[in-house]
Amino acid sequence: MAREHGYARAKLDGCGCYTCRWAVAQYNDAREYAMRRSEWQPHVDAEPVRRHIRNLQDCKIGLRRIAEVSGIDRKRLQSILNGRPERGAGPQEQVRPALAAAVLAVQPSLELLGPSTIVDATGTRRRLQALVAAGWPQHHLAMALGMTDNNFSAAIQRTSVTVRTARAVKALYDKRWSWDPRAHGVDNQAYSRACNHAASRGWAPALAWDDDEIDIPSAKPTGSCR
Repeated sequence: MAREHGYARAKLDGCGCYTCRWAVAQYNDAREYAMRRSEWQPHVDAEPVRRHIRNLQDCKIGLRRIAEVSGIDRKRLQSILNGRPERGAGPQEQVRPALAAAVLAVQPSLELLGPSTIVDATGTRRRLQALVAAGWPQHHLAMALGMTDNNFSAAIQRTSVTVRTARAVKALYDKRWSWDPRAHGVDNQAYSRACNHAASRGWAPALAWDDDEIDIPSAKPTGSCR
């Protein structure tokens, strides 16, 4: 894939178009200004970057995925981790600040983690409980998730789950939290039973949770079962 026009294309591909020459001039001006102010830092320690990459790999996020998200070529990441044995070079000791920032910005998330990775179940548990508080019978939710009733009963109380389960529950919650179960095949008796069950256990409804806080263990809900 061809690089976009700019500093990298000028330096690595030798492009002399106006855009690339302008980018080089801007870079040189910024460098000279930083040097005059004793702020020039062309390289930083690679060890924090290497440690972060390994932590991401421990979370089953592959190097190819890290490269895709960070925008850093996979071979450069491999060089940071293992060096270039075919050239007799060990792992890099220094990297550019921009590269370090790009890699360190990659954080484990449900979108990036491997499906079998074990994660905290706080958000998953709250989402399931909120759906029951909205009037969804647990049997309906279990069927939607491809679970047995027993597995669902356990999931709604667990302290940890797989990423696969967390993703499935989040997708179901995002789809159904605002639905009226009675308009989707749940009779009035089952609806009332689900809501009363949730209320008796203090399970908070969806409106009690802010989307940015539902996964935070220390966050507190506001409101009660409708």
